[in-house]
Amino acid sequence: MRTSDDPGDQRFLLATLPPRAGQTRLAIGTVAGLLVALAVAAPFARLTLDGTSVLLPAYATAVLLTELMTAVLLFALYATQRTPALLALAAGYLTTALLIVPWALTFPGVFAPTGLLGASLQSTAIVAAGRRLALPLFILAYALLKAMEAGPRDAHRPALPAIAGGMALAATLAGGLTAFALADDALLPRLMIDTMRETPLWRVVPVTALALCVAALAVLWRQRRSVLDLWLMVVLSAWAIETCLLSFISAGRFSAGWWSGRVFGLAASSIVLLVLLAEMTTLYGRLVRSVAAERRVRDARLASLEALSASIAHEVNQPLASMVTNAGAGLRWLDRPSPNLMEVRAALKRISDDGHRAARVIACIRDSFRKAPPRRSRMDINGVIRSALDRTEGERRLNRIAVRTDLQQRLPAVNGSAVQLEQVLLNLIANADDAMAAVTDRPRVLSIRSRRRGLTDVIVSVEDTGTGLQPAQEERLFEPFFTTKEHGIGMGLTICQSIVEAHGGRLWVAANQPHGAVFRFTLPADDEPEGPEAGAALERTS
Repeated sequence: MRTSDDPGDQRFLLATLPPRAGQTRLAIGTVAGLLVALAVAAPFARLTLDGTSVLLPAYATAVLLTELMTAVLLFALYATQRTPALLALAAGYLTTALLIVPWALTFPGVFAPTGLLGASLQSTAIVAAGRRLALPLFILAYALLKAMEAGPRDAHRPALPAIAGGMALAATLAGGLTAFALADDALLPRLMIDTMRETPLWRVVPVTALALCVAALAVLWRQRRSVLDLWLMVVLSAWAIETCLLSFISAGRFSAGWWSGRVFGLAASSIVLLVLLAEMTTLYGRLVRSVAAERRVRDARLASLEALSASIAHEVNQPLASMVTNAGAGLRWLDRPSPNLMEVRAALKRISDDGHRAARVIACIRDSFRKAPPRRSRMDINGVIRSALDRTEGERRLNRIAVRTDLQQRLPAVNGSAVQLEQVLLNLIANADDAMAAVTDRPRVLSIRSRRRGLTDVIVSVEDTGTGLQPAQEERLFEPFFTTKEHGIGMGLTICQSIVEAHGGRLWVAANQPHGAVFRFTLPADDEPEGPEAGAALERTS
């Protein structure tokens, strides 16, 4: 069995968990209900109920099962939280559970006129006295041991030997008392005059039991540090009410008061079991929710890693493809009979630029996943559009795609990352080129427009005359890993949307009339007066 060395890990256990206000109110209400039930039963307590002895085996079985299950759960709780107090309480419940068996078997008139096991007149009363005193005595021991606890517990001490010792103690006490109750009648104390009437000596038993209940209640009330302590106080209240009904109010065995006391006794036996089961169910529910939350976090991390790898593969593909194209062009210029070193130099310059751009793209993706502060500056969005068009000119020339630009002059600056916004435009332009690659019955035209929208936004649109999108595709277009391309990854538009939204804008798609699609995105305008540094930044992005 495993236990935790960290006391903080045990703060949710029943023996250490502080009672909530609702639990306290419920406990007080339960005691109030018991007192009301006592007031209702008291006027009928001396009414004799003949022929009810057949119910006693069922009552004894119910008490046996509830107290045995309570003892098992308390021993299991001890295996997690190694405290002598819990061990004493578990042993107490096991002792009273074992004593109910000889009590029922020796009861006169139930299984035999004088009881089984060779019982005498005093046997049942002696066993009953042991049960009456055992539970409050063990609860008092639990309270005292808990009050004396100090310092860290030895969590590495094996639990099984201690549990076996507690069970052995309970069996020894129950067996020893049973053996004493079945001894020679002449040696037994005189607790019963006959099968229905007690001797004055019997009065010592309930008085002592009530004194133990009061003492245990006082100790528990003084510390009252856990849910278990709270409900043990309710148990003691029910036990005290049962004792009063059986010994001072009823008319003896099988009277209405006697059976009412037995009902209170069954309630006392069941309270801790019900609380243990309820709290264990609650804690199990918390555990399930915690595991589910941990699984969602793990899945989110895996999805983030997948998205990161897909983002890098998608975004770096363009500069890598450009580098391969420029390297091939440079080799062809070198392979000519008269190598054109100027063209080779230009190709190498483009390769270097693409390499630096790939590095910046990776840095931007890494920063976005690490939630690093964005590196932003004021820029001219028209300059970013022209830069993206220049980088994709070769692909459009091969696919015979015409470009139409309608860029509003004197647009206000936008504040953002030039690298990220250029990646958005490169993705949208590449998607438009791919959508028009298979078109043969109409002109292939890429149209890019920029406008000021209202007082606060700049809007950019990328239009194509390609195959367009189906309504079902438009709904899922920005979902991660959804793609309409045969060899697509499905991260480009997702990345574009996240970049635009991180800049305070919005990206959406609509049908282009009569053919194709149009992607539009907005960015907040930055109308602050341009100082020397702002002007330099605008010039660099242009």
